Amino acid sequence: MRIAILTGGGDVPGLNPCIKAVVNRATAAGHEVLGLRRGWGALLDTNPEDSDSVSRNTEQLDPMHVRTIDRSGGTFLHTSRTNPGKVRSSEVPPFLSDSVEGDGPFDFTDHALKVLDHLGIDVLLPIGGDDTLSYGLRLHQEGVPVIAIPKTMDNDVCGTDYCIGFSTAVTRGVDFIHDLRTSTGSHERIAVIELFGRYSGETSLLTAYLAGVDRAAISEVPVDVNRMADLLSADKRSNPSNYAMVTISEGAVLEGGQMVLSGDADAYGHRKLGGIGAVLGEEIKRITGEDIIFQQLAYLMRSGSPDSLDLMVAMNYATMATDLALEGRSGIMVALRGGTYTTVPISEIGEGGRRVDIGELYDVDEYRPKIHHVGGKPMFLY
Repeated sequence: MRIAILTGGGDVPGLNPCIKAVVNRATAAGHEVLGLRRGWGALLDTNPEDSDSVSRNTEQLDPMHVRTIDRSGGTFLHTSRTNPGKVRSSEVPPFLSDSVEGDGPFDFTDHALKVLDHLGIDVLLPIGGDDTLSYGLRLHQEGVPVIAIPKTMDNDVCGTDYCIGFSTAVTRGVDFIHDLRTSTGSHERIAVIELFGRYSGETSLLTAYLAGVDRAAISEVPVDVNRMADLLSADKRSNPSNYAMVTISEGAVLEGGQMVLSGDADAYGHRKLGGIGAVLGEEIKRITGEDIIFQQLAYLMRSGSPDSLDLMVAMNYATMATDLALEGRSGIMVALRGGTYTTVPISEIGEGGRRVDIGELYDVDEYRPKIHHVGGKPMFLY
């Protein structure tokens, strides 16, 4: 059997250990593993008739090749946000340019299928979030054997309680917030910390909960800046060190406003997020007159090595996915549900991402975590 593996979308800590575990498990059983470089970009950019093109976009993997990759974060296969089913004219590879006319976007799924056939792939293991795995679902619908592995710092892939990268992202957030207390307290300011989270506010919510932050703005609840300013002013006055802190999801919005976006939409229809924390900080300063510290954690949350939980989940997802592949199963996603490793139909990926349960986990009026019931909840709530 020849197994292909790829990583797409944003990198997270835990990808390299996941790749290594797949390679070790599969090769020990006498099978091959082929790495596809730059996510789905490998299937778009590979010209089956050009051996150099195949070499640039694929990599034969064996235990010696991956021996040390688990010691660092990121993905040594690299990544992209390429979607072969939706390719802009500027991104069409030269060898395919004669096959299209107009501005696009163009669907090169037929080409991707030809590449997989040329490479002799028996089963495909994509590691990704909603966007990357949505194209895995498309290939499954086209008849390709696919076993999906969920990863994203937002922890919002439908069908699983946990995605690779989430624990490390929260851990990073908590550590940085505690470090930031020294400057915030020294200067007696209000700190606004912007965290990842496009449509799900779980990262902001749990980071605030664990770090003991005063307030948390999340993607699901628009922010009334006047009320938020009043609350933070009160928090600052009641703190003996005379400072206050608020986290905010990058996808959060102010009441009557919109997401802060920049750049063109990517192949999955998303523009780059970032900057809502600065907007909120300026509004708080305008209303209260208080000086603000704005800190956008951004890529720091996804940099560096994974924590022990992400190592555990990444390796176990990999082992499970490989075993399923060797059993001849496909059309599924490995998952954690109720603290147990399991599988769900890959079709669940297309049912929309998870969101914070506002009624159970959040106080809308106070803009802060409020965990009404812990019993029966998954380990990371939601």
